[in-house]
Formats: sequence, structure tokens, C-alpha cells
Amino acid sequence: MHSLGQKILLLLSSGIAFGYSYTPRRQFNVLKGMVEEWKAINKRELRYEIKKLYNSRLVARRENADGSFTLVLTEKGRLKALTYRFQKMKISRENWDKKWRIVIFDIPEKLRKGRDALREKLKDLGFYELQKSVFVFPYQCEDEINFIIEFFGLRKFVRTGVLESVDNEIHLKNIFGLDKIK
Repeated sequence: MHSLGQKILLLLSSGIAFGYSYTPRRQFNVLKGMVEEWKAINKRELRYEIKKLYNSRLVARRENADGSFTLVLTEKGRLKALTYRFQKMKISRENWDKKWRIVIFDIPEKLRKGRDALREKLKDLGFYELQKSVFVFPYQCEDEINFIIEFFGLRKFVRTGVLESVDNEIHLKNIFGLDKIK
């Protein structure tokens, strides 16, 4: 799919990101990013891509009571948008608050593919594997972790937490390049 089509799907699905943003600051950042992305889109290309998305059944047009129309994602479009968002996910590595985020999971063998995908995504995002099913990360990532857990449908098998300290903190600081921070 053309990158503009991906961008449109992601912008239409920004409500999901907004919904997973628990703080007003993060909600503001989601909205600010949406506005900036919409402004950067060429209107002619936008109409062309929306028509393609409509023909591919990724979006649908709904008529409002006032006669205007609203473009909405279909279920197929939502899945595609979630996939794009998942693939492009990054976690901000600014302003370490001297706390450690921990993700612990015990996922049954029958859900092995989901377990392996979760493990790979955590590694891809820069988490350090403390033990086989225990990962640690120094930066705020609650929204991203919640999104990943929901994406794979593993909520009841995954626990998260925030640690004030950990006994191998010197080692972890070195791994994440935080050893110069007091």
C-alpha cells in the first residue's frame, strides 16, 4: 500500500492511540501529531488515496443527519491500521525518571505464537530480557505496552509494574547507557 494510504489509515485510527493515552500531555501530543500530519498531505493525493481505500473496503462513508459525510474505518481497515501502528511503534527515550518498567508474562504453550511475538516486539523496542519472561525498560512506556498486550490479546497473561530500584541497577544502567546519570 502507498505510504499516503498508510498515513490516512493511521490518522483515522488515532482515536485508538488517544484512547490508550492516559495523561492529558500524551493526549495533547497525539492530537498535535494528527493535526501536523493532516496539514502535510496534498489534498489532490488525499482524495485519490481515499477513493482507493474506499474501493479496497478499508474505509466506509457514512452520511450524517446534517447531510455531511464521515469517513470511518471498517473492521478490515482497523486491523490494517493497527498493524501499521504496531510496526512503526517507538518509545521515547527522554528524561529518565530513575524508575524501571517491568513486563512479566506467563503465556500458555497453546498461545506460543503470541508469546514469541510479544517477546520479539519487546526486544525490538529496546527492552532488556532479565529472565526468559521478564523484561525491563527505563523509560515511560505504559501506553505502548498496553497497546501491544491488547494487540496480541494477552491481557490476562501479562503483568506490568514500575520499580523504584532493582538489585542489579548498575548493570542495567550500563546496558541502557544511563551509567553517567546520578
